[in-house]
Amino acid sequence: MSERFQAYQIGKNDDGQRCVLTQLGDDDLMEGDVTVDVEYTTLNYKDGLALTGRSAIIRKFPLTPGIDFSGTVTASDHDGFSVGDRVILNGFGVGEVHSGGYAQKARVSGDWLVPLPEGLDTRQAMAIGTAGYTAMLSVMALEDHGIKPGDGDILVTGASGGVGSIGVALLNRLGHRVVATTGRMNEKDFLMNLGAADVLDRAGFAEKARPLGKELWCGAIDVAGGNTLANVLSQLKYGGAAAICGLAESMNLPTTVAPFILRGISMYGIDSVMAPIEKRRIAWQRLATDLDLGLLDSLSFDLDFSDLPQAAEDILDGKIRGRAVVKVP
Repeated sequence: MSERFQAYQIGKNDDGQRCVLTQLGDDDLMEGDVTVDVEYTTLNYKDGLALTGRSAIIRKFPLTPGIDFSGTVTASDHDGFSVGDRVILNGFGVGEVHSGGYAQKARVSGDWLVPLPEGLDTRQAMAIGTAGYTAMLSVMALEDHGIKPGDGDILVTGASGGVGSIGVALLNRLGHRVVATTGRMNEKDFLMNLGAADVLDRAGFAEKARPLGKELWCGAIDVAGGNTLANVLSQLKYGGAAAICGLAESMNLPTTVAPFILRGISMYGIDSVMAPIEKRRIAWQRLATDLDLGLLDSLSFDLDFSDLPQAAEDILDGKIRGRAVVKVP
C-alpha cells in the first residue's frame, strides 16, 4: 500500500488556481532517483507568488510548491547518495515544474542535490535557504570581479529581506564595509546588528536615475531592479560591479550605457535556479564557514507548516523580516 503523507498541492481550473493541504501517496511523487524525507523548508518571495497565484510561478498542475528543502535520503538509485545522507535542494525548477518542499516527502533527481556541509544541520540549512545561497553566489561574483575588503563601501539593497540580510552579514564577516537600504527604517538597529555600517532609506533610490551619479560604491548586491538598480549603477565607482539577483521593485531597468562605458562598471546576473552543481557545493561550503551561524537566530524565525498560505500573503506585502523556517510535520 502506498504510504500517505501531508503535502500542499496547487491545482488549477477555470476559476484559477487553488492551494490545499492534503494527503498524498508515494504514487503521487514525481520522477527522480532519490527520495527524501523532508525535515525543513522555508518561505521565499517566489514561494509567496506561487502560493497566492499572484504570478505564474507554477507551470505544471497539480504541483506541490516549495523551491527548497533539507532532509534525509530514504531511497536512492543515484551513485552520489545513499540512504541516511543529509541533503539540501535549491532550484532546478522544483516548486515550479517539479513538486517541491511543502510536503513530508519528495522525490527528485540526485543531480539536483547538495550534501549537507559539515558544520550545518538541516534547520540551519533552511535558515540560510535559497535566499542565503543566492546571497553567497552574489558575494562570490563580486569577489571574482576582484573586489576586496578596503576597496570601498558595498551597497546591499532590500537588506531587510532574506537575500539582503544574509548578504549584509556575509560581507561584514568577510571584512567589507557594508551600507544597507531598506523601505523599513524601523529595521535600522536590526541591520546594524548584522554588520551594516550605515542604513539608507530606499526612497532615496526611487526616483529616475541620472546617467551618472556621484561615485559611492565599489560594489553592490541588488534585489530590486527598476529605478533602484538604475540609481545604484549610476553611483558605482570606476571599475565597480553589481551582482543582480532580484526584481522585487521591477523587472525593468531604466538606465543608460553611460556608467558602463564611462566608468567601466560591470553587472553580473545571479542565477540561483540552474547554477552548476559544483558552484552550488562551493557556495554551501562557504556558507558553513563564512557566515556567522550565531546570527541565524536573529535572521530567522519559525513558521508553522499550517500557516504557510497566510505567510505567503505577508511576504509579498513586505511584512516579513529575515528568514522564515518551516519544520515539516
